[in-house]
Amino acid sequence: MYESSSAALALEPKCMVAPISKETRAVSRLLQVAWIRRLSSHIPPEQFGRYLLVGLFNTLFGYGDYALLTATLAPVIPHSYILASILAAPLNITVAFLGYKWFVFKTHGNYLREWSRCIMVYGSAMVLGIVLLPLVVYLVRLTTGLDQGAPYIAGALLMGFGVIYSFLGHKNFSFRPRG
Repeated sequence: MYESSSAALALEPKCMVAPISKETRAVSRLLQVAWIRRLSSHIPPEQFGRYLLVGLFNTLFGYGDYALLTATLAPVIPHSYILASILAAPLNITVAFLGYKWFVFKTHGNYLREWSRCIMVYGSAMVLGIVLLPLVVYLVRLTTGLDQGAPYIAGALLMGFGVIYSFLGHKNFSFRPRG
């Protein structure tokens, strides 16, 4: 009896340490990149990792919504990509708002106030995107020779700007703690 209990004790770990998740390790590696480390030095790594995951979902959802509307409207109206961008915005903003509220910034209450602030952040980015979209579509067509695919490529290019702008806006305006 003594031998089996001492063998069991030898197998027990001396110190209980929670295992590190794959996501935490991936975010830690990402934060080793110098320019990302500088940009995110004031952001808790867990929040940054959650932002990247929710942002990836929002990007796929938002671009899919935009592409579907563009393809649906293209046979009906010229320059359908502009109307598609305007029509997709309210749904995409609401989906993004809920993801950031519940999973990234984890705020409680204040749904209307925070949603209206998200509308302001995304709305200002959307206005700039809509103004730039025809120019970027033209430049893509000019440089690549792609006619039908240009609105899709331009939408994807402008999305990169929106990701950076919206994170800073949400971090410092939409979901900032009361104070």
